Amino acid sequence: MKILVVEDEVKAAGYLRKGLTEEGYQVEVAHSGVDGLHMASVNEYDLVILDWMLPGIDGLAVLSALRHTRSVPVLMLTARGQVEDRVRGLQSGADDYLVKPFAFSELVARVQVLLRRASGSRTVAETTLYKVADLEVDMVRRKASRSGQRLELTPKEFSLLALLLRRQGHVLSRTELAEQVWDMNFDSETNVVEVAIRRLRSKLDQPFERPLLHTVRGMGYVLEDRT
Repeated sequence: MKILVVEDEVKAAGYLRKGLTEEGYQVEVAHSGVDGLHMASVNEYDLVILDWMLPGIDGLAVLSALRHTRSVPVLMLTARGQVEDRVRGLQSGADDYLVKPFAFSELVARVQVLLRRASGSRTVAETTLYKVADLEVDMVRRKASRSGQRLELTPKEFSLLALLLRRQGHVLSRTELAEQVWDMNFDSETNVVEVAIRRLRSKLDQPFERPLLHTVRGMGYVLEDRT
């Protein structure tokens, strides 16, 4: 799941990015209303977390413009706690509203609710359940199983598996995995990708007869059924 955070406070944006990434989401950040509207207009996101008070154009203006072209769920963040402010935000097209300061656990719960609600209204063409051989992965409920056996994955392991699944049959380099899953520039001295692949493989493949996660020497990794 891909989330856009539009927040001008760098520290707060970094906090949200780190926390949501640890929950297994892919997160991009914009620090102004202009940048946020542009990113939300040209890219596909599963959810937008939008601060009300932004430089350039405020959150309500971003929301109003966005609603002309996108139906993506929007969670508004603001220090405005008055009832009339919440009503105004919801009437402008926000799907939910969270007043600062808030507990991160509450934000995660609201994000999950909005994503579940959105998944229920998607067209059948939008895939949320992936299958490869005896592997089944539910992207919305964030559950994976092989041969009916639940795979106990960490948030990062699930994100890694989800990316490999969405690109199944395509070789993904260590650089691409590092950028997409860890939101980091690849450093040849860092073995974070290899360690994560090894741990994922120990849960995904080792207990079963047929491997699905393959190493392509000198290129990267690919998830596919090679029967």
